[in-house]
Amino acid sequence: MKKIILLCALLVSSFILSSCSPIVQGAAAVTTVATMSNDRRSAGEILDDKTLDMNLSNIVRNDSILEDMHINFMVYNEAVLMAGEAPSIEAREYLEKQIKQKAPKMKQLINEVAVMPNNGYMSRAKDGIITVQIEALFLDQEVFHPRHVLVMTERRTVYLMGSVTKREAEHATNLATKAKNVDKVVKLFNYLLVRPAAEIERDNKKKVEAEKQAEVEAKRAELEAEQAALQQQIDELNTN
Repeated sequence: MKKIILLCALLVSSFILSSCSPIVQGAAAVTTVATMSNDRRSAGEILDDKTLDMNLSNIVRNDSILEDMHINFMVYNEAVLMAGEAPSIEAREYLEKQIKQKAPKMKQLINEVAVMPNNGYMSRAKDGIITVQIEALFLDQEVFHPRHVLVMTERRTVYLMGSVTKREAEHATNLATKAKNVDKVVKLFNYLLVRPAAEIERDNKKKVEAEKQAEVEAKRAELEAEQAALQQQIDELNTN
């Protein structure tokens, strides 16, 4: 795990020094491990969220009043977290108004944009490293699939989104607090009463298959031992 974190941290730092582009939250090497089949959203919902995310970024990029702001979005089931920095209260209010007007498919907007100067690239790099640490911690546990919880870090505050049970939410929050340099963890979960039935059925099927495979391996080992014993007897008879 330490190797993953170190590698991703070096990639983030290298990216800053070479291009000075805004830091992308998270690490592709970590997030691509989780496949779409493990997402609790449907393929259509995932596509809608990705489309909404791109549209939101374009709204900021194409507005001359907003283009110099540092704004990041995280989208889950068309609920939007907006974080970053705005130079004034008026700019923050203008940003929110534009987002609400030009993104009609958005179901909810959580505005966490602070009125302050833009964070520097080094600060954003440190936020990116925090996100990488948390995503790595999510990989090294079995309470929930890493795909179930999205992570974004802004100014050392970690935001978590996803559809999870209370047990999964508590576990994810506890893991996030273990990452270095985290000041606060904000939970923006959609809570489920129980895990989806299809997911439980899939996990039970995997468990049965694993048990069958273990039985096969045990039987193979037993037969190989018997074969070795018989071969030894044959060798001894040939010697005599």
